[in-house]
Amino acid sequence: MKELVIRTLSGAIYISLLIGSLFLQETSVLLIGLFGIISLTEFSNLIKLKSFIQYIIYIIIYGGFWYICLQNPNFLDSDKAIQIILVITIFVNLILIKDLFTSKRIPLFESKRYITSSFYLTSGFVFMFLIANYHNEFTPLLLLGVFILIWVNDSAAYLVGKNLGKQKLFPSISPKKTVEGFLGGLFFACISSYFIARYTGTLRFTPWLILAIIVSVLGTFGDLIESKFKRQAGVKDSGIIMPGHGGLLDRLDSIIFAAPFIYLFLRISNHVS
Repeated sequence: MKELVIRTLSGAIYISLLIGSLFLQETSVLLIGLFGIISLTEFSNLIKLKSFIQYIIYIIIYGGFWYICLQNPNFLDSDKAIQIILVITIFVNLILIKDLFTSKRIPLFESKRYITSSFYLTSGFVFMFLIANYHNEFTPLLLLGVFILIWVNDSAAYLVGKNLGKQKLFPSISPKKTVEGFLGGLFFACISSYFIARYTGTLRFTPWLILAIIVSVLGTFGDLIESKFKRQAGVKDSGIIMPGHGGLLDRLDSIIFAAPFIYLFLRISNHVS
């Protein structure tokens, strides 16, 4: 009972901070950036990266995109810069998916650690604030809707998997995840997309439905990839900053991985429309 109370309180504080900050543009960029620094610290511990270079790279990439996209979009061709980092990030993430299925260990974990920290983690946070500021307009409800999809997916997957789960999804990496849990999370995320579309006024139902599928599928990949990183590091959680939940990276692994794909879909959707 005590553990449940601690878990609930720490989760409530995290969600309150996140939602409260989203409606002030500068505050949201700063909080997302701070979450990125904390997650980078936890990730550096996982991959045993004992240097400050990854933090310098983080500040350059995150601060650079904050400047050219929000403060001075005419200083450089910001759209071209976004396209470049989007292509690199998606390519790195696809490699991580491939390694999830084909390798006992993640090669980027050992030999390409700066690439992983830069274009798996750092760029994930860049795309978070780009989603909230998509098309040079501050639209916090867009990012909030994505977070709601992730929270609904994760909660439903846990509850359905715990009560109905029989077939393991990826037992070698995450023994508790089940196929039934994954399908339950996907189903309820799709249901919630209708209400998000109706009450946020950001996108129509069809784009939100597609985003629900993207979040459920790629968010699950993100969770599994982080679980594999933790398994290789020999730890249960990425950190201890959130009592009852583990590290901040444990809470954000889904959106870190899914964010560039979500942003890509938004670009394609906007181009088609």
